[in-house]
Amino acid sequence: QVQFVESGGGLVQPGGSLRLSCVVSGTIFSAYGMAWYRQAPGKQREVVAGISRDRKTIYADSVKGRFAISRDNAKNTVYLQMNSLKPEDTAVYYCKSSGTSSWGQGTQVTVSS
Repeated sequence: QVQFVESGGGLVQPGGSLRLSCVVSGTIFSAYGMAWYRQAPGKQREVVAGISRDRKTIYADSVKGRFAISRDNAKNTVYLQMNSLKPEDTAVYYCKSSGTSSWGQGTQVTVSS
């Protein structure tokens, strides 16, 4: 069974940065595209960024130029570097691979002064 363990969230002031990590097990990590999602209170889960097997990236308009997704296939890990954070980035962040319906527990990101 595929498992995702997200970490790196926390409380940060507007304009600050965080780096999220997600370790994946139970699958051939390098064979799948990966994505980060987020869910804010009272809102539906939305995709934030994605990275293909060959490292092509795509971003939601709301985070373009501020967030960067990357992957380390040797460590079965996908990252999300988040810069210039805004209060509207507050959410629980999840990672997920293509081809599975599993979700991890997520990591809370709170942007507040």
